[in-house]
Amino acid sequence: MAASELYTKYARVWIPDPEEVWKSAELLKDYKQGDKVIQLRLEEGKDLEYCLDPKTKELPPLRNPDILVGENDLTALSYLHEPAVLHNLKVRFIDSKLIYTYCGIVLVAINPYEQLPIYGEDIINAYSGQNMGDMDPHIFAVAEEAYKQMARDERNQSIIVSGESGAGKTVSAKYAMRYFATVSGSASEANVEEKVLASNPIMESIGNAKTTRNDNSSRFGKYIEIGFDKRYRIIGANMRTYLLEKSRVVFQAEEERNYHIFYQLCASAALPEFKTLRLGNANYFHYTKQGGSPVIDGIDDAKEMAHTRQACTLLGISDSHQMGIFRILAGILHLGNVGFTSRDADSCTIPHKHEPLTIFCDLMGVEYQEMSHWLCHRKLATASETYIKPISKLQAINARDALAKHIYANLFNWIVDHVNKALHSTVKQHSFIGVLDIYGFETFEINSFEQFCINYANEKLQQQFNMHVFKLEQEEYMKEQIPWTLIDFYDNQPCINLIEAKLGILDLLDEECKMPKGSDDSWAQKLYNTHLKKCALFEKPRMSNKAFIIQHFADKVEYQCEGFLEKNKDTVYDEQIKVLKSSKFKMLSELFQDEKTPSPTSATPSGRTLLSRTAVKPAKARPGQANKEHKKTVGHQFRNSLHLLMETLNATTPHYVRCIKPNDFKFPFTFDEKRAVQQLRACGVLETIRISAAGFPSRWTYQEFFSRYRVLMKQKDVLSDRKQTCKNLLEKLILDKDKYQFGKTKIFFRAGQVAYLEKIRADKLRVACIRIQKTIRGWLMRKKYLRMRKAAITVQRYVRGYQARCYAKFLRRTRAAILIQKFQRMYVVRKRYHLMRAATIVLQSHLRGYIARNKYQRMLREHKAIIIQKRVRGWLARVRYRRSLKAIVYLQCCYRRMMAKRELKKLKIEARSVERYKKLNIGMENKIMQLQRKVDEQSKDYKSLLEKLTSLETTYNTETEKLRSDVERLRMSEEEAKNAMNRVNMLQEEITKLRKELHQTQSEKKTIEEWADKYKQETEQLLSELKEQNTLLKKEKEELNRHIHDQAKEMTETMEKKLVEETKQLELDLNDERLRYQNLLNEFSRLEERYDDLRDEVNLMVSIPKPGHKRTDSTHSSNESEYTFSSEITEMEDLPLRMEEPSEKKAPLDMSLFLKLQKRVTELEQEKQSLQDELDRKEEQALRTKTREEEERPPMRGAELEYESLKRQELESENKKLKNELNELQKALLEKSSPEVTAPGSPAYRVLLDQLTSVSEELDVRKEEVLILRSQLVSQKEAIQPKNTMTDSTILLEDVQKMKDKGEIAQAYIGLKETNRLLESQLQSQKKSHDNELEALRGEIQSLKEENNRQQQLLAQNLQLPPEARIEASLQHEITRLTNENLDLMEQLEKQDKTVRKLKKQLKVFAKKIGELEVGQMENISPGQIIDEPIRPVNIPRKEKDFQGMLEYKKDDEPKLVKNLILDLKPRGVAVNLIPGLPAYILFMCVRHADYLNDDQKVRSLLTSTINGIKKVLKKRGDDFEMVSFWLSNTCRFLHCLKQYSGEEGFMKHNTPRQNDHCLTNFDLAEYRQVLSDLAIQIYQQLVRVLENILQPMIVSGMLEHETIQGVSGVKPPGLRKRTSSIADEGTYTLDSIIRQLNTFHSVMCQHGMDPELIKQVVKQTFYITGAVTLNNLLLRKDMCSWSKGMQIRYNVSQLEEWLRDKNLMNSGAKETLEPLIQAAQLLQVKKKTDEDAEAICSMCNALTTAQIVKVLNLYTPVNEFEERVSISFIRTIQMRLRDRKDSPQLLMDAKHIFPVTFPFNPSSLALETIQIPASLGLAFISRV
Repeated sequence: MAASELYTKYARVWIPDPEEVWKSAELLKDYKQGDKVIQLRLEEGKDLEYCLDPKTKELPPLRNPDILVGENDLTALSYLHEPAVLHNLKVRFIDSKLIYTYCGIVLVAINPYEQLPIYGEDIINAYSGQNMGDMDPHIFAVAEEAYKQMARDERNQSIIVSGESGAGKTVSAKYAMRYFATVSGSASEANVEEKVLASNPIMESIGNAKTTRNDNSSRFGKYIEIGFDKRYRIIGANMRTYLLEKSRVVFQAEEERNYHIFYQLCASAALPEFKTLRLGNANYFHYTKQGGSPVIDGIDDAKEMAHTRQACTLLGISDSHQMGIFRILAGILHLGNVGFTSRDADSCTIPHKHEPLTIFCDLMGVEYQEMSHWLCHRKLATASETYIKPISKLQAINARDALAKHIYANLFNWIVDHVNKALHSTVKQHSFIGVLDIYGFETFEINSFEQFCINYANEKLQQQFNMHVFKLEQEEYMKEQIPWTLIDFYDNQPCINLIEAKLGILDLLDEECKMPKGSDDSWAQKLYNTHLKKCALFEKPRMSNKAFIIQHFADKVEYQCEGFLEKNKDTVYDEQIKVLKSSKFKMLSELFQDEKTPSPTSATPSGRTLLSRTAVKPAKARPGQANKEHKKTVGHQFRNSLHLLMETLNATTPHYVRCIKPNDFKFPFTFDEKRAVQQLRACGVLETIRISAAGFPSRWTYQEFFSRYRVLMKQKDVLSDRKQTCKNLLEKLILDKDKYQFGKTKIFFRAGQVAYLEKIRADKLRVACIRIQKTIRGWLMRKKYLRMRKAAITVQRYVRGYQARCYAKFLRRTRAAILIQKFQRMYVVRKRYHLMRAATIVLQSHLRGYIARNKYQRMLREHKAIIIQKRVRGWLARVRYRRSLKAIVYLQCCYRRMMAKRELKKLKIEARSVERYKKLNIGMENKIMQLQRKVDEQSKDYKSLLEKLTSLETTYNTETEKLRSDVERLRMSEEEAKNAMNRVNMLQEEITKLRKELHQTQSEKKTIEEWADKYKQETEQLLSELKEQNTLLKKEKEELNRHIHDQAKEMTETMEKKLVEETKQLELDLNDERLRYQNLLNEFSRLEERYDDLRDEVNLMVSIPKPGHKRTDSTHSSNESEYTFSSEITEMEDLPLRMEEPSEKKAPLDMSLFLKLQKRVTELEQEKQSLQDELDRKEEQALRTKTREEEERPPMRGAELEYESLKRQELESENKKLKNELNELQKALLEKSSPEVTAPGSPAYRVLLDQLTSVSEELDVRKEEVLILRSQLVSQKEAIQPKNTMTDSTILLEDVQKMKDKGEIAQAYIGLKETNRLLESQLQSQKKSHDNELEALRGEIQSLKEENNRQQQLLAQNLQLPPEARIEASLQHEITRLTNENLDLMEQLEKQDKTVRKLKKQLKVFAKKIGELEVGQMENISPGQIIDEPIRPVNIPRKEKDFQGMLEYKKDDEPKLVKNLILDLKPRGVAVNLIPGLPAYILFMCVRHADYLNDDQKVRSLLTSTINGIKKVLKKRGDDFEMVSFWLSNTCRFLHCLKQYSGEEGFMKHNTPRQNDHCLTNFDLAEYRQVLSDLAIQIYQQLVRVLENILQPMIVSGMLEHETIQGVSGVKPPGLRKRTSSIADEGTYTLDSIIRQLNTFHSVMCQHGMDPELIKQVVKQTFYITGAVTLNNLLLRKDMCSWSKGMQIRYNVSQLEEWLRDKNLMNSGAKETLEPLIQAAQLLQVKKKTDEDAEAICSMCNALTTAQIVKVLNLYTPVNEFEERVSISFIRTIQMRLRDRKDSPQLLMDAKHIFPVTFPFNPSSLALETIQIPASLGLAFISRV
């Protein structure tokens, strides 16, 4: 496709502009081939005609689509040219505040002139281990790439940092070195990385100065080689410096400064150690005041001096050497103040005792006379003699300045040598990374020798850069197997030849310097004659004969020849140097002792010199050789050092950083296009673009191309082979096959082709979008019409309804008025009517009452008469009716009989005819139906009449009853009326009496009423006054109550707020303290591991076998403890533990008494042990004597057998008797004992009861043993019987008597008899001991009574004492009492131990004897009997053994226990097959047994070995998640067991009674609980680190890069630094990978029985790491900040939340840790235009910091053309709204942060006695107890 086809209407182009360099414009019509003018419209709306160049007819460069603007890599742009590069850099720098951009292999860094928070350690950690294209451009990405390639390719690396002064070269190099120091660390304890970083402040102070362009400009070039060992850790460094600007020591331009060190010295002049330097203000010295700007804003020179001295100390420069350096520097300042007085034109003098010179000589330790003489004179040597010649004032000043520069240069060299010595490593260097911080291309109005050398160096570096870029392009083409054709690129070798070849500029300059009368003018003429017409790159200015022009790769530069020769020679007077060499100041003489003899030429006031690594002295220097060596000029030395540098760089892999200065005024984030373009041209960025554009600059993988341009394909074009699909598509779209090439994995496009494809894609998407818009707009208009129609109808409905409601309201009001009138009128009329009616009714009632009563009497009489008549008439009528009815019925019967007969005849006749019968039959059916209906109706009528009759009867009955009752009532009323008449008469009489009394009472009433009225008025008045007072009091009370209530409410609210705040603060403080403590533990464990590693190394070095020595077995040290911890009890602290509970508060003890008691206890224990040993020995002797007596005793007779059986029965009866006595004694104690001493709750009662219970249990055991022996005897008798013997006892006796060897039964019976005797003696002794114990208990009760009385007496005495004496007496008494109790308890313990041992030994003896008897009896049976008569085995019934939940092991087996249970245990087998936490239970059961034995050494040793074993196995396999999880679970379970069985009430709440019995009895292991808790914290932190290491590679790929929702994310053209594709390839991680890994973690932790709360904390930490790493990468990756990526993140987070719900972990707090990531995803998706959007964002993103919100908005990048960028004004609005928010300025989240872990107490319900030890653990040497 032709490029001209892209110049269509609305296409945007760049046109040159004198102000902005390039301006954007838009085509108004299509361009046609041959057009000379293009119609354009500028962005401001102005139309323009752009004329094409008639010769080249070159079209203006096209502008990239907006979607590509702001790309991380400039090579990703569709159009690669200067305006595109400039615009992309400007957009990133101004709009997005991004200072780094890739340009192929070059990192372009623009100086922001502002401190940015992008260089912290969190950023370093974020870039560590990442691919260079995966993250946003950064100096750390370049450093990481160099570090990674060094480790991967085993090749040295170089980072070349270049740029103008003030562009930020030094800062970039400093950050690169900081990255290496942080990432790699040092290989020794000398902190080499700190020393490498410490060299920066030293070199900046002596080599940097303020210029007009930069406040901290490096005035020298340096190349720092950072050395690494085989493990790629920093071991040292070496520095080489180039071309120090010595002229700055003696001269500074306006607004510039000398080197920083001089101003630092002047600012620190008041320090005591600097008094001897006699310094003052910087304005006092000539060498520091010339620039007129001694102070830099924001820089404190005194503080910088302290930093410099601190760095010198760190690098090993001693204080004496530091003071020597400062003396020399102060001497240089004083030397600059030395003044000269002219005597004549050719001579000068120094005033006598000139103060500056005097100070200089004192500081330098030289003679004043000599120095003053040789400053004003010089020595001239000829062939025959030597002359001393005076010099002029100007020459003297120049000589003084030359001496000052020479001293400073040598001091600079000395400091660099010492810095290199401090950074030198004794370890062999494996590889290095070099950082070259060198000056960039310079061009000024006046360019001299310094600029010539600088530009010469940049020509060499540019050549190396071009070759490297070309080489990389060629490698890429060859790797993809694309035909390689030479790409034309700029080769600056001609320019380099012009400078350094034979008869080149430098060669002619050196030749002119050798001439006796050489000058700058003669040198210029030689240049003109040699190169003017022969070299196209060399030109002569038109208006000057003392200058020349060189065409460099960046620009033409005009150099002034004046001063070239002087600066190239750069010599000082030999006599002055000799004076300095003779100095008494040792350090000054060191500076010049290796210096070669200078040539006797005049010195120059300016120039830079080369400083190599170290000067190498020959073995024996010859005079001619020295003279020759010295004649090397500055240019010659610089050329040689530059060749060495290029050789070093060519032997390494280079990485380029080009620093750009955005403006000359140091304004932050201000971009000057002109200055930027100059530097881009000078630094080679545009050359990189040109080389890339010359070939195939755009490169796509097949998958990316397919994903991007899938919209241009039809479904039938899509094949399974992606490569073939892409080929078919390109052959259709681009006809010219030269425009693209197919590689192995990529498609290569020439410049502009991707833009053409993008245009086709955009056109197709635009057509599709128009169609979608058309359809959507039609649908929207229809919806709008329907909505408007519906709205109109609704409005009409509401209007009509309103009108109807108004009319209805009018009608209602009219009707209401009428009703009101009606009812008013009705009310008036009705009221009048009611008055009339009431009067009428009264009259009527009286009249009607009278009439009614009369009528009633009349009616009553008539009614009674009627009743009589009715009854009579009824009777007569019924008689008459019955008679008539009877006659009528008889007549009817006769008549009906007659008619029936007739009818019968007719029917008979008719029946004879069939037709008649049929007719009748038809009629009969109807008649039957009618008759049936009539019958039904009649029956219904009958029923209704019957009902009516019954109702009438009931009403009649009720009426008659009612009338009867009325009659009775009337009779009674008549009688009452008669009685009332009598009473009326009596009442009338009484009324007359009462009237009289009434008159009397009325008169009295009047008087009383008058008095009552008067009293009432008085009381009312008084009452009103009281009411008023009461109301006032009530009001005051209410006000007070309200005030009190308000105050109380306020106080409660304030107290609640304070309480809540204090609670929150305390929680925060607790978490902070817990976090600090756990961090300290982490640091402690790290130091401990480091110490162990060092110790192992030392041991390994020590244990190297020497010749002739025998090698030590490695197993000797395997069981030793390799770790120590703070709470471990050492062997020297072997003191008995106190028996009291640790929680009880004890009185202060007398330490001397305490120590005596301890000593006494130790002696008693030793005595006890000796007595026990003697007792055991005696018992063994007695046992041996008994056995001998038994062997010598004659066999017993049969009579004795009967005697023994009787004896056994007596023993059983005696046993029962003893048991009864015990029960009676127990009852007696319960009933008869005194309530004070033997009350059920008293200690004496409990002790006695326990003793009795134990004795009774012992008796039961003895009884069982007797029964066992009896059954054994019976069974043995049965076994001895022959098969065919009868069961009769007589036959048995006969058979026994017939046996040949009668002694066999006798021997068997002797053993049984002896056993019975032993049992009898034992029972008797038990009885005696029981009686003794009873007596002892009674005595103890008596002693307790006495003690109680004595305590009461002491209490009474103490109460009479003063308080102080009372306290002392009580304390002393308490001490005495506790001492006595301790001694008594120890004695009781000894007795009980003896008893237990004695009983155990007796049981062993009995068991042994029984075994011997069984063996003897078996031996006495003949072999024939054994064969013929099989003996039934003896079954001795025993109780099931009651295990106590303890495990017993020998002390010697402890290493084996630790090895099998901890070191060699594989978690997988234990987790799958056995109960969770089994090792913890086993260890605790072993601890319980040691506690039961009261063996503190065993407890201590076991716990120590356990902790050390766990540490050892975790150190060995610390990266295995399963192992770490397993031991975290078991450590927590062990800790919970120590708590659960500690005996503390707080931990025993959930225990069963059996578990409470298993509590520890002798030792308090609270200290070890703390140690185990610390160990669990360390294991938890290790688990988190393992989790992080496993998840770290998955998080970014799965959460960000992988396209979970296919088709949402777009693919943009990639650059050379290719981004990680969002399409999942094989081996890449997806979200499913993360979820599978989380499932693995969760299942492993659950299998290991980890506490649920701990699992929640692990999940919370895991989700925090996931969210933090994802958010940090999002904040550092511009390509990930888009709307579609926000949707992907939201979906991924929802999947993680779903996982939490599935695992029932939503309350773990894990979801909250993802809140910042969720809000960042929401921020990518929400609208970002209006103020309302800004307000919504500020309220929504409360978990993000202001820096993070602004960063996301700055990074937001549209993926498609239809999205819009975030405007700068909107970002400013967000910043203004968030300025009051107080949050951290840190950009990234701390992904290494670990939440403080807690271990909530989780008791186990598992019973210890039920735990079985599997054989697979190899613990057969321990046994259950």
